[in-house]
Amino acid sequence: MQEMKLKQIIKNAIIQKAAPLGFDEFMNLALYYPAKGYYTGGKQKFGEQGDFITAPEVSDLFGFCLAKQCAELLKKDDDLLEFGAGSGILAAQILFELGRIGKLPRTYYILELSAELRQRQKQTLKKVLPELMDKIVWLDSLPQRFCGLVIANEVLDAMPAKRLINENGSFKELGVDCQNDNLVWQTLTPYKNRKILLPTEVETGYITEVNERAIAWINSLGDFIDTGFVLLIDYGMGRDEYFHPQRTAGTLQCHYQHKTTDNPFVHIGEQDITTSVNFSDIADAATSSGFDIAGYGTQAMFLISLGIEQYLAAEKDEKRHSNLAQQIKLLVLPSAMGESFKILALSKNQQAVKLSGFKEQDLTHKL
Repeated sequence: MQEMKLKQIIKNAIIQKAAPLGFDEFMNLALYYPAKGYYTGGKQKFGEQGDFITAPEVSDLFGFCLAKQCAELLKKDDDLLEFGAGSGILAAQILFELGRIGKLPRTYYILELSAELRQRQKQTLKKVLPELMDKIVWLDSLPQRFCGLVIANEVLDAMPAKRLINENGSFKELGVDCQNDNLVWQTLTPYKNRKILLPTEVETGYITEVNERAIAWINSLGDFIDTGFVLLIDYGMGRDEYFHPQRTAGTLQCHYQHKTTDNPFVHIGEQDITTSVNFSDIADAATSSGFDIAGYGTQAMFLISLGIEQYLAAEKDEKRHSNLAQQIKLLVLPSAMGESFKILALSKNQQAVKLSGFKEQDLTHKL
C-alpha cells in the first residue's frame, strides 16, 4: 500500500510538471519523501532483517579499527561529527573504543535527518553506552564552524544522482516519465555541466551517472570546517574505472530484502536506490574547496593497516575467534567488501601527516 501511494505521488509530480523528472529528482522522492521515502519511512533498512548489511553490522572490528584512525587524528578539544549514522552501531563502536584508549572527542555530533533513524540511534547508544550519552548531540543542519573529524560511512552513495546516456558522441540526461500509468525511462536534454569530466570514447547507448549533489556536499564541508579531517567510506572507484568502456549500464543498484536489481521503479519507498561513488570527482571537489588529499585506498588494506588481525590474535575463546575470523573475511576479502569499498581521507589546514590507515596502501595516484 505504501509503495503504491508513493508511486502515485511521483506520477502526480510528473503530471503536474507536464514533463519527465530528472532521475535525481525521482531518486530524491523515492528515498526522502516525508514519511514515505525509503530513508524517511519506518521500514528497517540495515542488518539481516533489512535490505542490506553495512560494515559496522558485519563486525565491531570495523568501528574499532576506524576508532584507532580517529584517535590518531583527534586533537585535544576536537569534536567528531558523523553524517547519517544509520542504526547507530558505528557511533557505538567508535565511542566504545575511543573511550577504552582514552581518546574521546569533546562532543560526538550526529547529523541525521530521519526522525525514525535518529530514534533508533538513540536507543542503540543508550543501551550500549549510557555513560556517554551526555557527549552525544544530534544536529538538524550543518554547523557554522567546526574543528575536528568528520566521518561519512555510506553517505555519498545515497545522494540522488543524475543518469546519463550517450547518444552519437554526446551525453543526454535520462529522466523518468509516466506512460500508460507506468514509470518509464525517458531521454531528456543534453547534459551541459562542463565542470564534470565525462568519458569521450564510449559507444552509443552507454549509460553512466554523475552526482552533482555529492560534489555540492563536499563543497559545503569546505565552508564550515576550519581545521580537521574527513573520512569518507563508500563503495566506488576512481574515474578511469568508473567510466570503463565495458561498464555500459552504469552503477545503479537497488537493494530489497538482500536482493540486488537495477530497476528503481518497483518497491518504491521500500527499496534502497544507490549509485557508486566516483571518487575522482569527490577528490577534485575537495581540493577545490580547500582540502588536501590525505589518503585513498581499499577498505581491506585500510583495516589491515590499522591492525584488524591484532584483535583476532588477542581473542582466546575458540568460538569467538572463529566468528571473528569469518567477520574479518567479509570485511577484507575482494569477493566481499574488501575491494569494492574505498576510504578517502581529506585534511584541511593541517600539517602533512601520514595516516596509519594508508600505511600498507595509498592509491591517491589513481584518483
